[in-house]
Amino acid sequence: MFHAFDSSAPNRPKSPLTRPDWMALLARAPMPVLEAALAPHSSAAPRWLRAPETGLMMVQGRAGGTGERFNLGEVTVTRCALRLPGATPQAPVGVAYVMGRSHRHAQLAALADALLQDPDQQPVLEAQLLQPVREHLAHEQVQRQQRVQSTKVEFFTVARESGGADDEEEGA
Repeated sequence: MFHAFDSSAPNRPKSPLTRPDWMALLARAPMPVLEAALAPHSSAAPRWLRAPETGLMMVQGRAGGTGERFNLGEVTVTRCALRLPGATPQAPVGVAYVMGRSHRHAQLAALADALLQDPDQQPVLEAQLLQPVREHLAHEQVQRQQRVQSTKVEFFTVARESGGADDEEEGA
């Protein structure tokens, strides 16, 4: 099922941090931000439930964004699952799926997912990791919008140039 994490509904209330939200951020987080925020936690080797592996995933699209689904193509995805070092079998499992072939990115995202499931770690990681990722993604979106705006073409119709629809009604 598709979820649009980049664009939230305008009247959507501000909810507490949820796992789907932070997993979407971690999957798109830049490596330097992940490395810096998780440096104190990434020294010990994790207990792998699924070591990082790369494969293909089918991506679906919709005609016009709302029409029938169709298979758009395949993308390379790296996934992994881990438990924190020294954790009990009941400890939370960190999972990550990231586009591309970066095993390190998947490992750090899964580590962050496991740490964020601990309520004691959430406030610290929210400030040191998730907020910088949000700012980075917002900055990228602004740059993308500026590039698109610079290529925008305005098409003027004869009706718009001659005064619009009001003139046409008066003449009828």
